Amino acid sequence: MIGRLLLNHPDAARRVGVFSVLAAIAAGLYGLGIKASWLGKLVPGSVAWLAANPEIGRGVSAVLIASILAANWNALRYLSRKQQIVAVWIELFVLLMLFFYSFDLSFAFIAKKIGFLVSKGVVTTLYISAISIAIATLIAFVGAIAKLSRNGVVYGLATFYTSLFRGLPLLMQIYIIYLGLPQIGYVIGAVPAGIMALSLCYGAYMTEIFRAGIESISRGQTEGATALGLSANQTMFLVILPQAMRVIVPPTGNQFIAMLKDSSLVSVVGVWEIMYLARTQGQTEFRHIEMLITASMIYWLLSMGLEFVQSRIEDRFGRSLKR
Repeated sequence: MIGRLLLNHPDAARRVGVFSVLAAIAAGLYGLGIKASWLGKLVPGSVAWLAANPEIGRGVSAVLIASILAANWNALRYLSRKQQIVAVWIELFVLLMLFFYSFDLSFAFIAKKIGFLVSKGVVTTLYISAISIAIATLIAFVGAIAKLSRNGVVYGLATFYTSLFRGLPLLMQIYIIYLGLPQIGYVIGAVPAGIMALSLCYGAYMTEIFRAGIESISRGQTEGATALGLSANQTMFLVILPQAMRVIVPPTGNQFIAMLKDSSLVSVVGVWEIMYLARTQGQTEFRHIEMLITASMIYWLLSMGLEFVQSRIEDRFGRSLKR
């Protein structure tokens, strides 16, 4: 019966749906405890009324915010897709900045510290991440080949490695490598320990990505390459991998971005990367939130850079599908 009403009265059904969504948003905002103080700033004469009727003020605030969201959605519909994307990014970025601005930040303190944070912390984070990414990629390729091997010993080594390093928390791996290796007589520095932990951890995750990508290529490709007289290595590097990269690159790019952020964990062993400097510099004047927000923005910018590189690589390996 409901389906018949929807078919017979589509306009009315659409209006009811829109109203239901707005009501749900307003109810959600009210339930989250949305404040009505912003109404007092917009309409100073309402401050006394809002103070006398806090619950009604919250309801009015929730309804107005839901209505603003609906009006904004409706306005965005008249833009092109590219314009919609740009507009949404601008709007959300402004809201994020307003959210941070409400913390009463000391921008003078941020300006004084950001140079050192970038020159020292970003450089350290980037070279730790770059080296770890290179080593993890090599480990992942070797591990994927091992997991595809018919040799039981090789397969057992690969599966044990991936199970262990995917099963242990990364922070635990850093501690075990940094504090555990000296127990057997091998003293390792903080930076090499962090690089080793990141490489082994993400190499284990990426091993499964590489294996799945290689297995996604049909067996006919291998048989065709063999029929043309190519060796096993030539088949892998000239036929299988170029096709598999289209499947491998997107999830591998996500792992790289995750690794960039997880490099902050090496700060626990005293490496002067972004998070370590943000924490220590913020302690000097008890301005922790300023440094943490600044570090967060830096990580975001670095992640966007990796996203851009990932998109270019995806386009490069996906050209065959666009022809």
